[in-house]
Amino acid sequence: MNKKIAVIGGGIVGATASYYLARSGQSVSVFDSGTGQATAAAAGIICPWLSRRRNKKWYRLVSEGAAFYDKLLADLASDGFKTDAYARCGALILGQTPDYLQEVHDRALERREQAPLIGDVAILKGSELKQAFPPLTNAEQALYVGGGARVDGRELTKTLLQAASHFGATIHNETISLAKDNDGNLSVLTPDGPPQRLDAVILAAGAWLPQLLQPLGYTVDVRGQKGQLVVLHQDEDSDPQTYPVIMPQGEIDLLPFGNGKTAIGASHENDKGYDLEPDASVTDPMLEQACTWLPHLKETAAADIRVGTRAYTSDFSPCFGGVPGLQNCFAASGLGSSGLTSGPLIGYLLAELAQGKESSLPIEDYPAAAYIKLTARQN
Repeated sequence: MNKKIAVIGGGIVGATASYYLARSGQSVSVFDSGTGQATAAAAGIICPWLSRRRNKKWYRLVSEGAAFYDKLLADLASDGFKTDAYARCGALILGQTPDYLQEVHDRALERREQAPLIGDVAILKGSELKQAFPPLTNAEQALYVGGGARVDGRELTKTLLQAASHFGATIHNETISLAKDNDGNLSVLTPDGPPQRLDAVILAAGAWLPQLLQPLGYTVDVRGQKGQLVVLHQDEDSDPQTYPVIMPQGEIDLLPFGNGKTAIGASHENDKGYDLEPDASVTDPMLEQACTWLPHLKETAAADIRVGTRAYTSDFSPCFGGVPGLQNCFAASGLGSSGLTSGPLIGYLLAELAQGKESSLPIEDYPAAAYIKLTARQN
């Protein structure tokens, strides 16, 4: 049965949900204000298997999220939408000590038994490392993980929303609010039109979920974290080859996209929250650090500084599922810096839930109700 479904938020979660809902024949309206979206400011490395985090539920989510990209890209391609925003190009992990690289190497081999997508794992030295990434300097050895990938969040969501539109979804660049009746049914309120009654609503507003639900009497355990990313573009004669992404120890990652495009970042600024202004006192040191590994970047001017706001819960756990007290309303938030890894899978699962289907992951492991509390009556 065709359902009228609104998706609030056009980032990686909302765009994926919209694509799969529209593809399934649902009547989809996407609403996004275009302000501060984490995905639009993000370029990420998809290589979750090396994490030291002990949270097994989180690891399962990001590991399956990395694997979900195969389905997502295959579905887009079958619908005539190919994208180079994603590439499985391999990853190089740089370490200060041989012991550190050996520890990560052994962890990767152990986890490869359950996650074969990890691919080849090897510690590269000397000429092997030079062959893998000729411009790289000041690195005597690195761990290579063949399954590592990179993705440009802005470009991927653009493709997903184009595909959703192809299947009939409508995209609205505007700020909305929500209203509910006594039975917990939601309506979307736009600045110019009448309230829209819906069969289901997906709230994929990321760090803005608290502001969206607060007028309805909810307290949401989500905070914003500022992230800044620098994108460099060299001249048109730059090397078109896509090299592995680089993961040094420390705050920043380096993502070569080929044809002279390199992304550097991103910052993690808890004290700045929802501030969206570029800050050279943060981005300049990021560039300086990147140049210690890739000196040729010194001659490249910053073409784009992207600023967005990530969403974190107080215990750093992502959540998704039904919103307590609201009928046929589903939400996701708290994805943090792993949003590009887990976001497409979560978007797909929310689309399934909105259609009355079951989630392939146990949603009780990521309960939205643990972070979204109805604490006051709506006026």
